[in-house]
Amino acid sequence: MTAETAPAPSDPDLSMGLRLQARQRHERSLEFLRVGAVWLVLILALTLALTQLRIEPGYLIRRSEVVLKIVGGLWTTILVSLVSVSIAAGLALVGALGRLSANPIAQGISGFYVSVIRGTPLLIQIYIIYLGLPQIGLQLQAAGFRQLGQLFILDAITSGVLALSLNYGAYMTEIFRAGLQSIPHGQWEAAEAIGMTRWQILRRIILPQAIRIIIPDVGNQFIAMQKDSALVSVMGVWEITYLANRSARLDSKYMELFLVAAGLYWLLTIVSTFFQSRLEKRMATAYER
Repeated sequence: MTAETAPAPSDPDLSMGLRLQARQRHERSLEFLRVGAVWLVLILALTLALTQLRIEPGYLIRRSEVVLKIVGGLWTTILVSLVSVSIAAGLALVGALGRLSANPIAQGISGFYVSVIRGTPLLIQIYIIYLGLPQIGLQLQAAGFRQLGQLFILDAITSGVLALSLNYGAYMTEIFRAGLQSIPHGQWEAAEAIGMTRWQILRRIILPQAIRIIIPDVGNQFIAMQKDSALVSVMGVWEITYLANRSARLDSKYMELFLVAAGLYWLLTIVSTFFQSRLEKRMATAYER
């Protein structure tokens, strides 16, 4: 006689948890739709208001080639921002280690760098690098140091990347310093006790933990850098702002084309924020494992 297999008992807690998760997802979806509807109404209202002020949205359709030219400047903006934030992160790490060092020379150099860069406007720094350094280079060439003088004469994109890297490297130095200091000092002492060098401790123990704290602020700095990259337009770099200004002068359609430029920066911010949040969640999950 075969015994009937009894059905597996249901877990009420598990069932309740699944229903709760489904309800939370549903509520988040509804909230997203409501917020999206509000945004749509605001965009339509703004478009109507601009139309009443004799702003011509139709111009963007008639001159679509001009809009596409401005959109093409996205790649230069993204390239300049990515290269600059990468160099800035390296400078910030070195600067943070200098600020935390017991060596007075390292402390003095890093402190002086942070103070000078954070105490002067980014636009002035761009002018000094793009217009001031060539003056030194020409003087060195006149003195017979031709190759050395050539190093001070930089093209527009290189000057823009250098200025953004130096500027954001100074601000990110404090972010890196705070991240490194947040790791308990006992971990340094424990690693030193088992014979690890300071470089090994930093690379294998301290930095992997500090990165989780640093990443959100670095992401915010990258988003800000994408917008500040508009300042390199003063040097003639063909990015979004420069192309919008150049195209607007042809037909005196400044409002229309600068709104296009503003929309592109806004789009970059939205996309960057999305990827930043995904990266933060992924790193948090990896850390929990």
